[in-house]
Amino acid sequence: MSEETRAVVRDDPENGRYVIELDGRVVGFAEYHMRGGRHFFVHTEVDDDFTGRGLGTQLVKASLDDVRESKGTVVPLCPLFAAYIERHPEYQDLVDEEIMRRIDKSRERKSG
Repeated sequence: MSEETRAVVRDDPENGRYVIELDGRVVGFAEYHMRGGRHFFVHTEVDDDFTGRGLGTQLVKASLDDVRESKGTVVPLCPLFAAYIERHPEYQDLVDEEIMRRIDKSRERKSG
């Protein structure tokens, strides 16, 4: 059995994160904040011992699939989520584009 088939992703809403587990052990998480019905994904981590195995990608995909199933939207502030969505345009419809435009404008003002 490969690691991918043993990996389980689940929502942990009490702690504001999706977790990925291998054999019942949490080896990574994607932190989010809920605001106005949107998942603001802010940070993703995979334990150092498990990096390079595709678990971060699996975590992001499963999280986005879960948000889709619940008819939610996302604001991908985490670079891993943003990059995944850019590489997989089938998830672009989950992104709250208006919020992203506001954030981009705010960042431009601060850097300018």
